[in-house]
Amino acid sequence: MMMMDLDPPQDQDTEMGNSDVHNIILSYLVHNSFKGTAESFIASTGMKKPAGYCLEDMEKRKRICNFIIEGSVLKAIEQTEQLAPDILEKNMDLHFDLLGLHFVELVSSRRSNEALKFAQAKLAPFMKAQSFLQKLEDFLSLLAFDEPEKSPMFHLLSLEHRQHVADSLNGAILAHENQPRYSVLERLIQQTTVVRQCLSEDPASKEGSQAFCFKDFIKKKSL
Repeated sequence: MMMMDLDPPQDQDTEMGNSDVHNIILSYLVHNSFKGTAESFIASTGMKKPAGYCLEDMEKRKRICNFIIEGSVLKAIEQTEQLAPDILEKNMDLHFDLLGLHFVELVSSRRSNEALKFAQAKLAPFMKAQSFLQKLEDFLSLLAFDEPEKSPMFHLLSLEHRQHVADSLNGAILAHENQPRYSVLERLIQQTTVVRQCLSEDPASKEGSQAFCFKDFIKKKSL
């Protein structure tokens, strides 16, 4: 099997031009609703605004995601339903995760009775689908601990979990607007990770048998 050179010479056709790099950067800025930075980047590079570029939509998505991160999930749900009325009906997993974040906020505030009532009213109806049973049990298990931050399900209270749900909702809104769910940069990272992982599992590859980790790869390249 022929080995691939993963770091080809710069004069090959694989070299990216400035416009390619600019498009990747702008895609990331728009995807993550960095409105001001995107406007400045377009002005400084002289790029044309891409199809579907809308400052108002970016502002709305940014506001919704900020509500999630700040713990105002019900406001995020309300504004999402105004922006895309049927999006949560079509994404039950996402809807459950959002409601779960509000439940977690109540538990974290030591409002256990209110959290239980909320679970019975808003989360229990999802029990009609067997796939939500384990998720519901994980959330309810937080009520058994005086310090839920020290429970086995502590990750449900983490900022990382909130960010994950916010990213999922952001992608769902973009897809609803017929925009890519992931930025170009994210897709490149995903594809690079898959290719590198496949090569690391190939005995004939110079990558060897060590499992590939994108974070470790970036660290090595930055040294």
